[in-house]
Amino acid sequence: MKKITTTVLIGFLAVILIAVFWFFGTRNSLISLREDVEMQQSQVETTLQRRSDLIPNLVETVKGYATHEEEVFTEIANARSELAGSIESGDINSINEANNALDSALGRLLAISEDYPDLEASEQFIALQDELAGSENRIAVARQYYNEKVQTYNTTVQQFPTSIVAGMSGFYPMQYFEADEDAHEVPEVSFD
Repeated sequence: MKKITTTVLIGFLAVILIAVFWFFGTRNSLISLREDVEMQQSQVETTLQRRSDLIPNLVETVKGYATHEEEVFTEIANARSELAGSIESGDINSINEANNALDSALGRLLAISEDYPDLEASEQFIALQDELAGSENRIAVARQYYNEKVQTYNTTVQQFPTSIVAGMSGFYPMQYFEADEDAHEVPEVSFD
């Protein structure tokens, strides 16, 4: 009888020990999965912050460049207008001044043309579009990885018998990234 009692006791302790190891092993797995989700959430936030930091700087750079060009074109247009008005008036000093202003503006335009022979302004806009697309792609990939991690975590948390450990240890399903209503509208980028 003692032998049966000892065997039952050892068996019972073995089951308890296995259950304890399973409980803590499952809990540790859940912790690891939650950390994966939180790390991926941080990646999404980092990528969003990158876009937040990058895009305004690029827009301002392109805007500054386009403004610089616009300034030269405006200067040329004004100089031509002044020259036309001076020619109509016949005043030599006025014609000279207007011509010098036009020469100066044309010199700046030639300098820009030499520095940017392939119409760098349009390349700057293409670069901005590429950066915007690259940022949006990074965000989409980060969100996709986040949702994959959440799916793995949520599936594990909700499956029996892991759900018992999850409930006892405070592990609950996490939310997927879902686009809000405004995400269905294409954002406008304006250089005005």
